[in-house]
Amino acid sequence: MAKLAFVIPAYNEQALIGQCVESVLKEVKRSGADVEIVVVNNASTDRTKEIAQSYEGVTVVDETKKGLVHARHAGFEATTAELVANIDSDTMVPEGWITTVLTEFERNPKLVALSGPYIYYDLSAWNRFLVRLFYYVSYFVYLIAKLFRVGAMIQGGNFVLKRAAWLQAGGFDTSIAFYGEDTDVAVRMSKVGPVKWTFRLPMLTSGRRLEKEGVVRTGATYVLNFFWVTFVGRPKTKEYTDIRPH
Repeated sequence: MAKLAFVIPAYNEQALIGQCVESVLKEVKRSGADVEIVVVNNASTDRTKEIAQSYEGVTVVDETKKGLVHARHAGFEATTAELVANIDSDTMVPEGWITTVLTEFERNPKLVALSGPYIYYDLSAWNRFLVRLFYYVSYFVYLIAKLFRVGAMIQGGNFVLKRAAWLQAGGFDTSIAFYGEDTDVAVRMSKVGPVKWTFRLPMLTSGRRLEKEGVVRTGATYVLNFFWVTFVGRPKTKEYTDIRPH
């Protein structure tokens, strides 16, 4: 049985799914790890499925219920590995990512979830600075949350779950459409065991949502839903916009 699995939800991502899968395959080859790769074709109407199927070693599963959490759940169900990495179709896995993941879980056998920040490769220098500032503030909040044991922090699109612990936590809450899904994972996993967020596990990703909606507005939406999920138990924001490159 593979040690690590990648789950990649994809809805109409023909423009970016190729570079995402290629980055995973490159990192798997570099690390020499035994890895499963599952792309979840989430009701796509473009060539996403066709492109993903063209890569050797990649399994494509269909999830006709559109939605990020539905797709993550379908991907989890299609894997068998002890550790399940959840990334997004507009991300690129950097060199050393798999090694960092395996090292962290080997170093702390009680660890149930691991996550790190995004690096937005296509944002302006100013916006990247604002994102970095946001992460520093978020990390401080994460440390306070850990101190008072009221939750944890996970970056959606860059987190790894231990299978047995996630099953114990109840699995994905498919009533959540988009915002708050990562915080829901963090809160419930923190009740099962240690959840770690580290700057040593960065993930490259597109800043298309931040560019379209604005860094401050997007950051504020995530903060709002972080606190709502942590203290109320459900996200405040129900609607979201699909943003795809032309």
